[in-house]
Amino acid sequence: MANRTDPRARSIHGTNPQNLVEKIVRAKIYQSNYWKEQCFGLTAETLVDKAMELDYTGGTHGGNRRPTPFLCLALKMLQIQPDKEIVVEFIKDEDYKYVRVLGAFYLRLTGTVADVYQYLEPLYNDYRKIRQKLSDGKFTLTHVDEFIDELLTKDYSCGTALPRIQKRWILEASGTLEPRRSALEDDFEEEEEDKEDGQPMDVDEPNTHEKDHLRGRSPTKERDRERERDRDRKHERHHRDRDHDRDRDHDRDYGRGRERDRDRDRGRERDRERDRERDRHRIRDDDYHRDRDRDGRERERRDRDRGRHRSRSGSRSRDRRERDREVGELRKRRGRGSASPPRGRAEDGPREEPKKRKEKKEKKGSGNGPDPNDPEIIEMNKLRASIGLGPLK
Repeated sequence: MANRTDPRARSIHGTNPQNLVEKIVRAKIYQSNYWKEQCFGLTAETLVDKAMELDYTGGTHGGNRRPTPFLCLALKMLQIQPDKEIVVEFIKDEDYKYVRVLGAFYLRLTGTVADVYQYLEPLYNDYRKIRQKLSDGKFTLTHVDEFIDELLTKDYSCGTALPRIQKRWILEASGTLEPRRSALEDDFEEEEEDKEDGQPMDVDEPNTHEKDHLRGRSPTKERDRERERDRDRKHERHHRDRDHDRDRDHDRDYGRGRERDRDRDRGRERDRERDRERDRHRIRDDDYHRDRDRDGRERERRDRDRGRHRSRSGSRSRDRRERDREVGELRKRRGRGSASPPRGRAEDGPREEPKKRKEKKEKKGSGNGPDPNDPEIIEMNKLRASIGLGPLK
């Protein structure tokens, strides 16, 4: 519950405000003791006291990437989302430079492009020193205007990716912003006014006109005036060239950064494709070995079944041959062991049967056919006539 964004907070750049800080850095902040002990229950009013206690800026540092209190308070501001007036008061605070830097960092993350240029560019005139903690844990000295220049021209600050903003000249061309006015221009105008006021007035007196004119337009003063104008022009040209070079360097760095990101993405894609290809080959090899093992097991089972069937059929054939051999031996034994009957009895027996058969045939052949007066024949002929057959012959 302590790490959730305020339900009344609106989304920034189309996402949760806390998502503007990378997930890994956000997890490190949630695990830090400063977040758990000092940032718990802070509101927009009480956060000012914690911001006044800051004594350095920075992102993460050390081997385990511990977050700085500056970054913890920035995430707390993203969580509670204070009003814009409070953030502007942070930026306008001239007594506490770290409060001003914290407000500028928060506005750079959440503000619109016009607000970023409107409220951060005046801080170029703040030359106070601030301490910054580097990623290796060491401290370095920098200035407020350098920190503001990093916010306006770089893509990363304090270990956090900054949202992209448009170039100033694009906003000036579209009419969103007015041309930048340098703080030195007022001094130049005042000097010009003082010089003009110091020149003598021309009087239309006949005798003194030429003398006053020569005194007011002396060659020495004229040369000094020209020299000052040249110096002012060189100064303005120098500022303009520096701004142009800074924008050009930023564009070049941005292009190189995008090219590096593109190369890194291509390398990661190649690594992913190589891993996928390796996984596909591994899966294909595993399937091949699995199929080969399964085929080997199937072949072994078929060979085992075939051998069992052969042994069973061989045993059956052996049993059949043995049984046939035993039957043949039994028949031979029976044929050898049976005694031949006496000749007289054998001759009488078989001869009596053919005689009886011959006598029966002779009896059948002696008659001329069935008797037509036989009642059975008559009954049979009636039955045959009823079904349409002729009489018995």
